[in-house]
Order: sequence, then C-alpha cells, then structure tokens
Amino acid sequence: MTKLSFQLYCARNFPPLSDVLKKVAQAGYTEVEGFGGIYATLDETGLKALRADLDANGLTMPTGHFGIDLLEKEPQQALLIAKTLGLDAIYCPHLVADQRPTDAAGWFAFGRRLQDAGKRYQDAGYTFGWHNHDFEFKTLADGSTPQEQILAGGPDLAWEIDVAWVIRGGADPFAWIESYGNRIKAAHVKDIAPAGENMDEDGWADVGHGTVPWNDLMAALRKTSAKYYVLEHDNPKDLDRLLTRSIASFKTY
Repeated sequence: MTKLSFQLYCARNFPPLSDVLKKVAQAGYTEVEGFGGIYATLDETGLKALRADLDANGLTMPTGHFGIDLLEKEPQQALLIAKTLGLDAIYCPHLVADQRPTDAAGWFAFGRRLQDAGKRYQDAGYTFGWHNHDFEFKTLADGSTPQEQILAGGPDLAWEIDVAWVIRGGADPFAWIESYGNRIKAAHVKDIAPAGENMDEDGWADVGHGTVPWNDLMAALRKTSAKYYVLEHDNPKDLDRLLTRSIASFKTY
C-alpha cells in the first residue's frame, strides 16, 4: 500500500501545529511534509521540540520545502533543519513573480542556479530538487517551457511534481510523467474542483472529490522514481474533512 503524506502548509490556518499533528496522526497518516513557515527560523532547541512532537504522534517528515533564500544564504540552518527533523529530500517550492525569468535562457540559468545550490545538500546525502506550480508550463518565445529549461539547466535536480498545478498550467500531466519519470522523486496529490465550484477554497477539492483522474495518474506515477506522495490542498475550509476524505480516496488508487 502506497503511503500518503500530508503537506503541513495546508493546515497553516488551523493552528496550533501541535493540534494539527495529532489530527493528522489520528486520520491515519504516518508522514508529513514540512515548509519554511514552521521551521525556517527555529534554533536547534526549537527544532528538537518539533521533532519530539512528530515522534510523539508517530509521524516522520521525509520531505520538506525550503525557500531559495534559506537554501542559498543560510545553508547551515537548512542542513540543521534537515538533520534534526530527519528529512530524506529537500525541495525548493517556488519563485516569486518578480524574480521569474522571461525567456528560455533565463530559466535554464535558474535551473543551473538550483543545481549549484543543491550540491551541498546532495553531498550531505539528501535528494534535492524543484517543486512546480503552474507558471512553469507557459510556453516561452522559443516554444519551450520553463519546466523543461529548469530540468535541463539542473540535470541532477529531482522533481516533486505537483500534478494539479501542471493541469492548471494547461499541460498534460501524463505526457510530463512519461517524459520525466526518472526525475520524479515525489508527487503532490491534490484535486481541482469542477469549474465554478469551491471558489471559497480557491477552486481546489479534497482528493477524489474533484476532476483530476487520480486513479490513472497513480498508475502512471507508480512507474516513475516517485518515493513519496503528498496530499495538498492550498486553502481548505475544513481540515478534518480534507484529511479523512482524501486518505479514504487515496486508499482506492
């Protein structure tokens, strides 16, 4: 049975984190994915307390999101976080709009920048890579996409594919999975509500309650190098509903 992890970013509006971890464990999850908001500024004592909270709930954190500034400017902090919390993989999750390149050469250079930033983490034993949103799939002037250029510029980068963002970017996730299966080391499992629905949740849905063909996608993803599958919903109204309905759906795939 493939495990479903839980991206803690989904629960950022339902503090405190200690209660969230209890709910996640009670719903049947054994893994979580971290993000900068919960650990980027913690000192060693704070990180050990977070690790103890994870341990107390029978949870591990094999994957985590780390912002580009933390990765490049505070590598010792990033490594302390990864070591203390027991991570296996580090993913850079985003690039703010005003920093995004506008052409293929710029995105290729960004891929090289990620490759350079990631070397110290790979040397320390971690998988390192990029997590996509939708903007990476907008066609550039030369006909290529930012995602292609990032992966070309950073040939050693892993890819945590966020399938629903691929779809929102106007691309075919099956084609991308087929082409880059050996680079895909993790996948975000999220769902998109039917057009016009769940507008108060930014158009996202609990897994299995939207339009994304997860049964077929999981069959495709199982042929890749993906090791971790992470539930995400960017703006849920009801955390308990998200946790319980999504894991129930996922168990059928």
